[in-house]
Amino acid sequence: MSRRYDSRTTIFSPEGRLYQVEYAMEAIGNAGSAIGILSKDGVVLVGEKKVTSKLLQTSTSTEKMYKIDDHVACAVAGIMSDANILINTARVQAQRYTFAYQEPMPVEQLVQSLCDTKQGYTQFGGLRPFGVSFLFAGWDKNFGFQLYMSDPSGNYAGWKAAAVGANNQAAQSMLKQDYKDDISREEAVQLALKVLSKTMDSTSLTSDKLELAEVFLSSGKVKYQACSPGDLSKLLVKFGLTQPAADAS
Repeated sequence: MSRRYDSRTTIFSPEGRLYQVEYAMEAIGNAGSAIGILSKDGVVLVGEKKVTSKLLQTSTSTEKMYKIDDHVACAVAGIMSDANILINTARVQAQRYTFAYQEPMPVEQLVQSLCDTKQGYTQFGGLRPFGVSFLFAGWDKNFGFQLYMSDPSGNYAGWKAAAVGANNQAAQSMLKQDYKDDISREEAVQLALKVLSKTMDSTSLTSDKLELAEVFLSSGKVKYQACSPGDLSKLLVKFGLTQPAADAS
């Protein structure tokens, strides 16, 4: 039945579905997963780097975590080239707001402006939806620490803990069981790494397959910090998710 209605994003099927948007979400389901957890003193983002070949030079820059502004960062799951366009758009929006109003852009307003762009690509003929989902982590003076998830349809929502990408359903159910409202940042890191270790396709968890970033307050200022591979290896050993001997070899 879908064949007559899936050629364009602008045509609803009789069941009220937009197949092209659903197909974009399926593409994200095949991408490396990302997990975000909101804690009482910060937001933690963890992402899985898909290493497709041993010959591939692992990137020195991050490929899952991006800083949008001093107070907002995001984790990405999906087609990276699509993500780069949207991240650049978000950065420009944030700087324009700061230039106009001399204060950081509220996190939800930034997320909403980006989702408006995504939604536009589902409503006009000849355009394809962005095949990417984001987890936004940020802090503002209105609502403190916040975590948002957005998908190709342009929908977004605030979450306490969320997962996107491969095996996101399994990760989401594990987060639902283990998440506590008064969780600390260190506990959130441990939970995110534990969930990712159980939902990742690869058997062993190593620092070159992961990225970890945190948004927190330091001396009253918002700080974005990406974890180095060395620190990430130490965390994995500390939480018992990898063997120290294997790590040292």
